[in-house]
Amino acid sequence: MFTGIVAGTARVLAIEEEGGVRKINIDLGGFSEGLEIGASVAIDGVCMTVAHINENEAMFEAIDETLERTTLGQIEEGSYVNIERSLKFGDELGGHMISGHIMAKARITERVEREGNLHILIENLELVRPFVMEKGFIAIDGMSLTVGEVTNEDFSLHIIPETLRVTTIGNKVVGSMVNIEIDARTQAIVETMMRGGGGHP
Repeated sequence: MFTGIVAGTARVLAIEEEGGVRKINIDLGGFSEGLEIGASVAIDGVCMTVAHINENEAMFEAIDETLERTTLGQIEEGSYVNIERSLKFGDELGGHMISGHIMAKARITERVEREGNLHILIENLELVRPFVMEKGFIAIDGMSLTVGEVTNEDFSLHIIPETLRVTTIGNKVVGSMVNIEIDARTQAIVETMMRGGGGHP
């Protein structure tokens, strides 16, 4: 589990394709302290397992399902990704609980930067639409964020300067794809109502 509070960004050093598996090597820098093989790390919000580690460099393996559903199939050598280590007992829960299981990837449709803040619109895909609500939680590329205005076509996010400083979101442009994980509690409530014939809350 993760908190949605991104620790920082890390550089993709190398990518290898082998037998339907994409091996992604990342320089984790100081984020690698105490990291062991088998540990979970969120990469742009995607829960990945450390397959190999050499000092600050860790290797992760992504299979077809992950590559198709997330943006990990699009990253390149030299790209920067958001990093969060898995939650440990005693850690502060500053955002909201996220699992790193991405529901979909969606496109940024508008980007406006004003007075150090960033306003973006993201397409509201049919798959995630029932679970995206104004003032509700959502995770975008591993960042715990609060949803702004919502329409059938898109939903807005307002990004503060600190988030811009620590994450990759400030480098995204119109047309960039981002990973979406909806809030598990919201999903559970909505799906319960749907099964009971209550429709969208």
